[in-house]
Amino acid sequence: MPKTSVPPYIHEINGEMWLVEDDRDNLKVSYRVKEIIYTAQSSYQHIMILDTYDFGRMLVLDGVVQSTEQDGYIYNEMITHVPLHIHPHPKKVLIIGGGDCGAAREIMKYKQVEQLHFCEIDELVVQASKEHLKGVSAGVEDERIHYLFKDGIQYMKEHKNEFDVIIVDSSDPVGPAAQLFEFDFYENVFHALKEDGLMVCQSESPLFYREVMENTHRSLQQLFPITKQYVAVVPTYPGGLWSFTLASKQHEAFIAPNYEQTTKYFNQEILQASFALPSFMRK
Repeated sequence: MPKTSVPPYIHEINGEMWLVEDDRDNLKVSYRVKEIIYTAQSSYQHIMILDTYDFGRMLVLDGVVQSTEQDGYIYNEMITHVPLHIHPHPKKVLIIGGGDCGAAREIMKYKQVEQLHFCEIDELVVQASKEHLKGVSAGVEDERIHYLFKDGIQYMKEHKNEFDVIIVDSSDPVGPAAQLFEFDFYENVFHALKEDGLMVCQSESPLFYREVMENTHRSLQQLFPITKQYVAVVPTYPGGLWSFTLASKQHEAFIAPNYEQTTKYFNQEILQASFALPSFMRK
C-alpha cells in the first residue's frame, strides 16, 4: 500500500490515526491506531488488520471491529467451549463464518473432534488473519480442518443429518450476513444436524440489537426442543454484553471438562454462570 494511501474508516485526529467505528446512528467508537498492517478489498468486503494501542492487532471488516488480540478470545472461547461441553461426542463439527480462525483454534483443542468443516465465504479474510493476526489464529494448521470457501447459506441446503455440532460465527446482520439470522437458514441448520446434534450462534447485543436476539431465540424455539441463551462480556462489541443462543435436539446437561487447560476466559464456573441471565433478558 502506498504511504499516501489511507484506507477507508481511518481518520486523522490531531496528527494521529484513529479507526472510527460508526455503524450505529447514535454511537461511534474510536480506536487509536499504531500501524496499518494490512488492507485489501475482497469481492465481499473491505478488510483491514490494524495494530492499536489498547487492543493490539484487530480484524476490521467494512469499518467494524470483528476480533482483537486483547479480547477476541472471550468471544471465541464462549461460542465454542460451551457447546462442546454439552454435546458428549462432538466428532464432526461445522463452523459457518469465523474468518478470523479464532473459533477453529479453540475447537482444535478437543481431541475427540475428528473433522472440522470450516465454511467461510471470504478466503481473503482467512488468509489475512492467518498471516497477520496470529494472536487470534495461531494453531489452525491442523489436518482435521477442511477449509471450504463458499456461501454458508447454500452449503447448509446441501447437507442433511451430517454434523454433531454447528457453530454459526457470523458478522452483524447487515448485507449478505442478514440471511444467517433468518428462519429458513436455521431450518437448514436443523436438518444438517444429526438426530442428537446441537448448534450455537451469536445473537447480538441484548442492549442494541434486542430485536435480532429475540427473533433468533423465537426462530430456534420453533425448530428445537431445547433452546437456551447465554452471555459474555466482550469489550469491543457494542455495549460489551453479548448474547449467544444454543439450540439442541437432545443434549443440555454439562459434561466434565475434556479440553486442554489453555483457555483465558472459559472455565467450569463461567460455563455455569453464563446461563444466568439478567432479568430484562428473561422477560
